[in-house]
Amino acid sequence: MDRLTTPFGFYSTAADVLRSIDLTGKRIMVTGGAAGIGLETTRALLLAGAHVTLAVRRPDAVAAVVEELRGQARGAAVDVRSLDLADVRSVQGFVDGWSGPLHALINNAGIMALPERQLSPQGFELQFATNYLGHFALTWGLRDALTLANGARVVSISSSGHLFSPVILDDLNFDFVPYTPIGAYGQSKSATALMSVAITRHWADRGIVSNALNPGAIATGLQRHTGGLRTPVERRKTPEQGAATSVLLAASPLLEGIGGRYFEDCNEATSVTSRPTDFSGGYAAYAMDGENAERLWTISQALTGA
Repeated sequence: MDRLTTPFGFYSTAADVLRSIDLTGKRIMVTGGAAGIGLETTRALLLAGAHVTLAVRRPDAVAAVVEELRGQARGAAVDVRSLDLADVRSVQGFVDGWSGPLHALINNAGIMALPERQLSPQGFELQFATNYLGHFALTWGLRDALTLANGARVVSISSSGHLFSPVILDDLNFDFVPYTPIGAYGQSKSATALMSVAITRHWADRGIVSNALNPGAIATGLQRHTGGLRTPVERRKTPEQGAATSVLLAASPLLEGIGGRYFEDCNEATSVTSRPTDFSGGYAAYAMDGENAERLWTISQALTGA
């Protein structure tokens, strides 16, 4: 399988990627779409004409942002719905309230490096529950809506952080393995990447494909527990640049029918055999492995009642 490349790269912005693309009539959902790279993803999609649904934990807290977006993208449609990814009951309620087709689902929301192990309402380690398991339940619940789109895409926001840990399939909640903030984050982001592999395998015949991505190093609220970015300045991106790969995978004709791959800097990434120390990127084979993806898919169905 040849590595997929595009005309875009490290410095490209979401607006660059969507220039000349008309998304009128497309319904796209962005979890956590009112802050950080999620906000810039939303903004670019709206300006391209898409109808965007923001799935956020506290709709009242993003009212001002939504009004700003409506002012910038006049005539574009944006709506906000409540979703707590850490609580499977909230996800189910969200899914029950959805009707009609969904052309792209961008699983963007996340938390990072919680200092102490915390558990979700259902008893799952909170980073795994929020970053991965909630998104799995959401995607599973919306599979019929994605099918109705006749060519839908699911975008999974992973991270170079996945290089800190594979998915510990026999101890997802760190009941035995000692909890570390970055190890738990890494596990959740490896799981996110594996989900894209499984979605494409299981649902390509429904017209649904999925890819994972590393958005790069962007200073946002995500790093509140880490003391800020450690990445060298020359390897950092603006939020507009960080959103570029997300919108590429969600909406660019260059990715039509492509699934089960891992991207960064708007191009397919390469596999690495050890964690780089120079912030050069790449993905670990364990995060795109078909057998790992299948096992996690089965476990996730059991955990969420899918």
